[in-house]
Amino acid sequence: MTEHDADHLHHLLMDVVRTAEFALMDEVVPGRAMSMSQLFALHELDHHAGMSQRELGERLVLEKSSVSRLVADLESEGLVARERDPANRRLYRLEITAAGRRVHRNAAAVLHERYQGWAAGMTATEREGLAAGLPALLRVMRAER
Repeated sequence: MTEHDADHLHHLLMDVVRTAEFALMDEVVPGRAMSMSQLFALHELDHHAGMSQRELGERLVLEKSSVSRLVADLESEGLVARERDPANRRLYRLEITAAGRRVHRNAAAVLHERYQGWAAGMTATEREGLAAGLPALLRVMRAER
């Protein structure tokens, strides 16, 4: 890979991240301002009940203080509940509430519809290239962690 190729990829990825933040979060949850981290947290809790804050932080790759604020915000919105772990009273277990599950499922449906629209706007060759290239990029990125 040349320096030019690396610069081009850098700019493309920055543009994807920037564009995705706005395109994905705009009106995903009508009437609620939600961050990507909050939606990722709801997704994790909807699929993995009873996680501790530490476990959620590991899954989201967030610092302890960021997870604490994130959970506190979701809890104040009634989307997540913290319950003491009966086996270890020092730990809290996180549970998504019925309202949190509704928000997650509605947001997932909106996002899925957007993904379908984006994919429909691409040629079959472009979709195939993206489907091959993105997993490779993720593999390389995760190997550096």
